[in-house]
Amino acid sequence: MANGCWATYSLVACDLEARQWGVAVQSKFPAVGAVVPWAEAEVGAVATQAVANVSYGPDGLGLLRDGLAAEEVVRRLTAADRDEEHRQAGVVDRQGRAASHTGASCLEWAGGLIGEGYAAQGNILVSAETVTALARTFEETAGRKLPERLLAALAAAQQAGGDRRGQQSAALYVVQKDSGYGASSDILVDLRVDDHEHPIEELQRLWGIHDLLFGKTPEGEWLPVDDALAGELRDRLAELGYADESLERAFETWAGVENLEERVHGVERVDPVVLAELRKR
Repeated sequence: MANGCWATYSLVACDLEARQWGVAVQSKFPAVGAVVPWAEAEVGAVATQAVANVSYGPDGLGLLRDGLAAEEVVRRLTAADRDEEHRQAGVVDRQGRAASHTGASCLEWAGGLIGEGYAAQGNILVSAETVTALARTFEETAGRKLPERLLAALAAAQQAGGDRRGQQSAALYVVQKDSGYGASSDILVDLRVDDHEHPIEELQRLWGIHDLLFGKTPEGEWLPVDDALAGELRDRLAELGYADESLERAFETWAGVENLEERVHGVERVDPVVLAELRKR
């Protein structure tokens, strides 16, 4: 029998409009992000937990890649597993169909809920309200960014009781085609808190940093750099030691040092988030 991610709750979900799939998870188990969450852009997402069978991750994605619906993926994974009664899994496919499995021998409270675009599940929980909070919060936050919805659901689940044994680690994993750094991968977010007294709060802090550095402000909200703003940029950069005959070069050098280069594209227009950060300095 495989080693387990005991006392775990997770939410597997997608945003079909944004073409994003992801998993958020919290556990009384170290480094839960190394075991539970699996996702592939334009394919789907999987969570494997309880006495976790890690092969459910790659095998489940393989079945999703072949076009199988979430329910059929769960059926095939569990049918081939002699210890399925100890397993818990959630799956969302490329069309947003969801399925959740809780084996008969998972420790109470254990169970799951599915809805449009999500599968919520947990084991060794204080009560069913933890999973209900995952599902309810995901539904109520429609319209927000998928990572934010996943994190809000984790926080609500913890507030509702969470794991019976407490907290230890948490993770957030979201994929979208060509969304990674420099558009060189499909991993939009991969954040992990491996061992922390308050892992969800720490995960939310890390997400805030990630969104600041790598988030995308709609181009229609970018500010044109007129003479007055160009002068302000030049003066502020010079005060920080980035004086250069070329404003664009000075601006890009500063942004690179501050890890904001993904939000800078020349100096004809400026991302208001970047401008706010420069003004803070």
